[in-house]
Amino acid sequence: MTDPVLSLKDATLSLQGNAGLVRILHGITLDVQKGETVGLVGPSGSGKSSLLMLMGGLERASSGQVQALGHDLSAMNEDQLAALRRDHFGVVFQSFHLIPTMTALENVATPLELAGHADAFERAARELEAVGLAERADHYPSQLSGGEQQRVALARAAAPRPDIMLADEPTGNLDGQTGAAIIGLLFDLSARKGSTLIMVTHSPELAERCDRVIELVDGRLTDTAQVPA
Repeated sequence: MTDPVLSLKDATLSLQGNAGLVRILHGITLDVQKGETVGLVGPSGSGKSSLLMLMGGLERASSGQVQALGHDLSAMNEDQLAALRRDHFGVVFQSFHLIPTMTALENVATPLELAGHADAFERAARELEAVGLAERADHYPSQLSGGEQQRVALARAAAPRPDIMLADEPTGNLDGQTGAAIIGLLFDLSARKGSTLIMVTHSPELAERCDRVIELVDGRLTDTAQVPA
């Protein structure tokens, strides 16, 4: 078996809260392989989003080890982590996080420009076409529906052709029909680019579409990880 694209060994996360130190994740040991699709499930407050943030270097482990694409994230500074995310990660949030003063095309092209791609706008246009928004490229986020905004966010995440896609409840703010369409696009983008996909979800139906389901309860992995038939 090849080396995993993501590897956590006894990783913990504790954050300082108003009432003192809050222990969020406890001894997480987990490997994720290239091209795998993984659903992270569990009750609200179980640490799913925090685990996703550890994987993407958006939070630092309090102890243990987190490696992504052969890099020890705890040994990297913020600039190095930002460069790793820019070049190798796509992140899709529930809240879209589009820049309101930029058009859909500009929102998708900006990360590519920052990465030094001369064809940033051409690539951005292709990604918007892939998610069915070619005719909305010149519209601002306020002129788009929630589903359209999430499609722009997907195009932005997919445009750099990332090795790893992280999605945190990507359909949480959408109605059922729109959410189903977004999920179809997310799996399609992952398959077309050969990306590893790790997704936080509360939906059992969505989790079942993944190669593997991982459950967290009270910041700990349970023994119910499965590979659907």
